[in-house]
Amino acid sequence: MSISASMVKELRERTGAGMMECKKALVETGGDLNAAAEHLRKSGQAKADKKAGRVAADGRIVVAAEGNKAVIVEVNSETDFVAKDENFTAFSDAVAATALAAGTTDVEALSAETLPDGRTVELARTELISKVGENIGVRRIAFVESGGVLASYTHGARIGAVVALEGGDEALARDIAMHVAASNPTCIDETGVPAETLENEKRILTEQALDSGKPAEIVEKMVLGRINKFLKEITLVGQPFVKDPDVSVGKLLKGAGATVSAFVRFEVGEGIEKKQENFADEVMKQIEDAKKG
Repeated sequence: MSISASMVKELRERTGAGMMECKKALVETGGDLNAAAEHLRKSGQAKADKKAGRVAADGRIVVAAEGNKAVIVEVNSETDFVAKDENFTAFSDAVAATALAAGTTDVEALSAETLPDGRTVELARTELISKVGENIGVRRIAFVESGGVLASYTHGARIGAVVALEGGDEALARDIAMHVAASNPTCIDETGVPAETLENEKRILTEQALDSGKPAEIVEKMVLGRINKFLKEITLVGQPFVKDPDVSVGKLLKGAGATVSAFVRFEVGEGIEKKQENFADEVMKQIEDAKKG
């Protein structure tokens, strides 16, 4: 049977696949829209499985908020080019909204949730992989809830932060979120520093100070001073406020009668080991392979 433009259009709207793929699927299934849609889904899953082992270390950080709750999500692609694609941005925005509505931080559980268009997150992901030709993945989700003020800040789409304040106002919360995004504190204050981290730092600093040959009492003071400096560098309240380095974040908060109850900061690709491409070696390999062929 002949495949009409309206049939191709309907299949595209239903599956999000490309025009030529839709036409091919309709031809292969004799114009059966349901069978063609199923064929495209299986094809998309096959492509997704093939690309699953490829490193996706680019992408977007998305924040969705409603009332006193916010969710921050990292959705990965392989390249910055795809991260800026309108299909990818629409998918990542929909994922964040769905995570907020579902109230889950479990990526696997989220994959079974339904997006506003009726597809599951997993189906939309595999179809997007088929469309853009890259591995796509929802990497992590975090929730922040506040009994006071909640604010977020995103730097482009590569860094995002959400901050919950007790006391203060929305402008202050947004300033603190901007600071968190820029300065990447480890925790709110020194009570949040893991004992193992502190002990390890103290050991390293003590060894360095002992190498100076100074008396034990001087070494102790040197280590104490350096530990205090270390804590100021990694804790939110100890850091110089990014918009006014003469004032610490702790002092800024105290002046406003506010405290930070929670914060989350995500940066695209942090902790993912990226493959280092050597293009010169790659070209030489292609030349050698061509000679062998």
